[in-house]
Amino acid sequence: MTDTTLSQALKEAYASAPSGVVIYHTLELYHPAFSSPVRVVRDYADLTATLEATAPRNPSEAVTFVAFSFDFTKPEVSPTGIPQITLTMDNVDRAIVANIEAAMSSTDAVTVIYREYLSTDLTAPANNPPLEMTLLSVIADVFKVTATAGFPNLMNKRFPTTEYNSEVFNGLVT
Repeated sequence: MTDTTLSQALKEAYASAPSGVVIYHTLELYHPAFSSPVRVVRDYADLTATLEATAPRNPSEAVTFVAFSFDFTKPEVSPTGIPQITLTMDNVDRAIVANIEAAMSSTDAVTVIYREYLSTDLTAPANNPPLEMTLLSVIADVFKVTATAGFPNLMNKRFPTTEYNSEVFNGLVT
């Protein structure tokens, strides 16, 4: 099954690995307690790229992704049946740890957005829409942060999501 979120250029880059074309893997972590979103790129140099027009923060703006060593697995189905990724960040700097500690004292979820950019086109992510997940668990120490992110559990979502009551639907009252 093909991934319809990938641009044709990204599909070609994955299929043929043309010389000179680099695929940049980026992550954005956000929580209301963060002073600003944490944006990192898996590379040796910072990357300035433009976000998609539908981005929740800084839409259509050029932002800087800080060079950072991280590893992740693309979404796989977990034993619970929910697709999840595992994210590992080594040598985490103090700003990221401070943000994670601030988020731990809140009930709001941390949002993780995965974007891929091609070195030949930094005007928009090559995977559109980007993959947006929620942080499910985090284990942090002074050397490494290991996190699991996944999608909301749609099986436990209320259906129908609209509550039919007399305040909204006056025709229900006779």
